[in-house]
Amino acid sequence: MKCPLETGSAEKLLAYGARKLDAESAVLLEQHIASCPACGELARGQRQVWEALEAWEPRPVSADFNRRLYQRIEQRASWRGLLARPFRPFLAHHGLPVAAAACLMIVAGFLLDRPAALPPEPGPASAQVESLRPEQVERVVDDMDMLTRFSLVARSDSNPQM
Repeated sequence: MKCPLETGSAEKLLAYGARKLDAESAVLLEQHIASCPACGELARGQRQVWEALEAWEPRPVSADFNRRLYQRIEQRASWRGLLARPFRPFLAHHGLPVAAAACLMIVAGFLLDRPAALPPEPGPASAQVESLRPEQVERVVDDMDMLTRFSLVARSDSNPQM
């Protein structure tokens, strides 16, 4: 027989411990357990668990168990009660909720009295068209080219290569 722990079928060992295997499978598994220490240890542990469960005697249920259970179910708080529970110490003082409501009204009054600042409206858009002569455009392009060359020369002077 192949080892149930190595093949991944430990259910046979659990069924053996619960005494749910048929006689033929139980005999084969007992022979394997005698030669395999790992399966033997697991089988002994399962046997001890089942023996402990069989020996366990539950405490008797009291006569008024059902009455107390249903009473606790009826006393169960609603979701509103659960949400209000953290605030109960504050609500115990009757003046505190009134003061909070008054502060809220004052803040709302300030916010409603001063509307939010609106961005200024843009004035009428007017398009201005400038006419340039070709000579002016040519001079500007030449000046930009000269500035570009100057910046390249300035960069190469500040970072001499070694």
